[in-house]
Amino acid sequence: MACCAVASAATATDVRRFEGETMGTTWSVNAVLPPRADARAIEHGIQGELDRVVAQMSTYEADSDLSRFNRAPAGTWQVLPAEFYGVLRYALSLARASGGAYDPTVGPLVNLWGFGPDRHPHDAPDASAIAAARARVGWAKIQLDDAGHRALQPGGVYVDLSSVAKGFGVDQVARYLSAHGVQGYLVEVGGELRAHGRKPDGTPWHVGIERPGAAAGAVDNVDEVGRIVSLGDKAIATSGDYRHFFESGGRFYSHHIDPRTGYPVAHKVASVSILADDCMHADSLGTTMTVLGPDEGMAYAREHGIAVLFVLYGEHGAFEERMSSAFAKAMR
Repeated sequence: MACCAVASAATATDVRRFEGETMGTTWSVNAVLPPRADARAIEHGIQGELDRVVAQMSTYEADSDLSRFNRAPAGTWQVLPAEFYGVLRYALSLARASGGAYDPTVGPLVNLWGFGPDRHPHDAPDASAIAAARARVGWAKIQLDDAGHRALQPGGVYVDLSSVAKGFGVDQVARYLSAHGVQGYLVEVGGELRAHGRKPDGTPWHVGIERPGAAAGAVDNVDEVGRIVSLGDKAIATSGDYRHFFESGGRFYSHHIDPRTGYPVAHKVASVSILADDCMHADSLGTTMTVLGPDEGMAYAREHGIAVLFVLYGEHGAFEERMSSAFAKAMR
């Protein structure tokens, strides 16, 4: 996902910062380390957690567990690693709850529109190609066996977890840090964040939500920040359409594909920010809200108590904000 919430810099001198690369993007961690902590071991542990997520759930790695599932013969049950199985199980439950607005089997459509691992020159596909890809999409096609951590590959199903794996990776790093006695941290992967505890001076972790249309990396400029959020023990994920899109035949096509229609979303959502207890939920709900749009999405958010901020394209280049009561409450 194109997530654009970026952490404000930590100023306390005893906050240790770690950085690296993963999932085609970068990661960073600001951590208040316990006494006598081995910083190098912590850094290797963080990278190891993220590498394991990639090894299990990447569509870009041919030998990942996910890629092997997608290539598996029709009618075969595939044993999945515990983390992969848990994420897939959650993704299917969200697909059911959202009426298919969120669907982890949307991969064939994502690839068809040129936003998957096999990138190609962007051009809008014809109706017959879209219909053929849609025939392979459908979360209900996958059956799960909880006892054996197995999933059924019915044939032709291509699972894409890019809208949830990054958030899960953030959570894995958070769990690793907590398990190693780090009581205050801010974890970020590709602009998706999760905080815990406070900085040594007692202040909370603050993050900036990027203004739609800002240049990549420009969030350090205050003029490019839409809002500042005191994160507390929460996670935030922001997704937007202003970097990953293409134009064809005079039309604008978003990288957010509606699995129910086979076409990119057409409403005026510039970005969606989700606050949640963990980043896996924030990540995937951002995609869900983007597909549902501001009206249907806000109704869903009210029904399920989701903290969401919509930024919509308005007239004459202006932006309009809409936030759920849960998001407004979190901002107080």
